[in-house]
Amino acid sequence: MQLQDILYSQGFGTRRICAGLVQQGRVAVREAGAAGDVVCTDATQEFDTRDLMLNVQGADWPYHAKAYLVLNKPAGFECSQKPSAHPSIYTLLPAPLRQRPNKSAMAGVQAIGRLDQDTTGLLLLSDDGQFIHRMSSPKKRMPKVYQVTTKHPVTTQQVERLLAGVVLDDDPKPVKAADCVQTGECRIDLTLTEGKYHQVKRMVAAVGNRVEGLHRSQIGALELPADLVPGQWRWLAAHELRLLQG
Repeated sequence: MQLQDILYSQGFGTRRICAGLVQQGRVAVREAGAAGDVVCTDATQEFDTRDLMLNVQGADWPYHAKAYLVLNKPAGFECSQKPSAHPSIYTLLPAPLRQRPNKSAMAGVQAIGRLDQDTTGLLLLSDDGQFIHRMSSPKKRMPKVYQVTTKHPVTTQQVERLLAGVVLDDDPKPVKAADCVQTGECRIDLTLTEGKYHQVKRMVAAVGNRVEGLHRSQIGALELPADLVPGQWRWLAAHELRLLQG
């Protein structure tokens, strides 16, 4: 693949901008097995993208044909490209990830599902439409674990009701938790396989309690990496993708 096309695919701007970066000597390339970076000034030079490392304007960038990311969402951020009252989670990502060319209406990676602005924890993002569909499709019933802090002490009856199913105001069919484990006087780990609007908060309210804090700790078999601090992101490793894809 030509270097200008590689840079374009990674979100470094239009092909013209990418060609300009190369011609100005701002791009170095390290191919698989090479000892170091080599500055390239020919935008049309071909490279094997396997294990290719780019250095663009002083910043390292590993080539990824598709982006699969994990973000530890902090409180006070909206999962929207056009937030209404709080900063967007997309501002936590570097510009190339926000600008990656995409066949959809919006460029860049997209959040897979949303967390409320006051909810923290595990958030996945990708520009792979098929992956996004598999992860978000209701038919897949992908389990998600939420660590819930409640206003009032949790009772055994409340746990039993969450497991048996509660009726929400927009759906006459009871909604059940796949699992509910009490971890403290005012704490439960709630596992859901659906993704209704404000579902955790509404389910807890339906059993007579109130959510004071909400943190998503796991999606499928993937747990939020312990070393990922709030606001930080990284590429998903191959074994983590396998965990999500079963």
